[in-house]
Amino acid sequence: MALSAAAGDLPILDEFAILVHCVNITRVHGQPRDVHSQRVGYSKNQAIAQSSGSYLCFLDSDDVMMPQRVRLQLEAAAQYPTSIVGCQVRRDPPNSTERYTRWINQLAPDQLLTQVFTSNGPTVIMPTWFCSRAWFSYVGPFDEGGQGEPEDLLFFYSHLRKGGGVIRVDQSLLLYRYHPNAATHSVLETTIWTHRVRFLEERALPHWATFTIWNAGRQGRRLYRSLTAGMQRKVVAFCDVDENKIRKGFYCHEDSQERPKPRVPILHFRAARPPFVICVKLDLTGGAFEDNLRSLHLQEGRDFLHFS
Repeated sequence: MALSAAAGDLPILDEFAILVHCVNITRVHGQPRDVHSQRVGYSKNQAIAQSSGSYLCFLDSDDVMMPQRVRLQLEAAAQYPTSIVGCQVRRDPPNSTERYTRWINQLAPDQLLTQVFTSNGPTVIMPTWFCSRAWFSYVGPFDEGGQGEPEDLLFFYSHLRKGGGVIRVDQSLLLYRYHPNAATHSVLETTIWTHRVRFLEERALPHWATFTIWNAGRQGRRLYRSLTAGMQRKVVAFCDVDENKIRKGFYCHEDSQERPKPRVPILHFRAARPPFVICVKLDLTGGAFEDNLRSLHLQEGRDFLHFS
């Protein structure tokens, strides 16, 4: 096993130099040479290049993995050699991101592939990733664009494009620490939004002749405006539960270059027809939205996809 670390972690590793040597862990110290060394994608690629194992186990420097993690994820990766293997997590502090943590831990196996368009990012989070080196080499490397680029999301999308699977070991194998200085906070929401919209247009929307956007409010209208003109023409309606929006009757895309400007109907969700792209955040309405969706007896992935 090879262990690579950032410069700030070296004093900690020095304290354990003898211990890690005794258990056959080699410390690799890559000296930073230029600005690229400060970029997350570059650092990850260098760590992978300097390691030699047949499998890659990722761990951010501020997180803690459980003793059984490598064994359990190795077993899963050996069974699914073209998959990214994740795991359930515990958050520290415990109540820092309750909704997000529930989403990480409670996605059903099929939702690991159907919910890849949401704002939460990869359905197995980067600090839990475990995969074969051969598969990583086929998909990768990580994008080295630097601060502001979601290198894990871009790799995850490339992985899915090449037919990769997503597996989760349903045990809590990682203590996932939350703090305001985490690298993920350096990525602008607008950057991630653009990548998500393009991936939705590439992977999902071509399979639908028409579709409805569930949410006639700000997020639904933003998605509509972000679509290419061809995909906008596939939108047959917005749907909602807000009587004020429904009473208005339609949404007019004022910035459109088309003449006449598109006027998209706004319907009650029971009057709308699937498939739906859902722009309503989960777990925020006391179960009301989830009850409404279940009442339609639809199949996720075929009849609807979550985007928010």
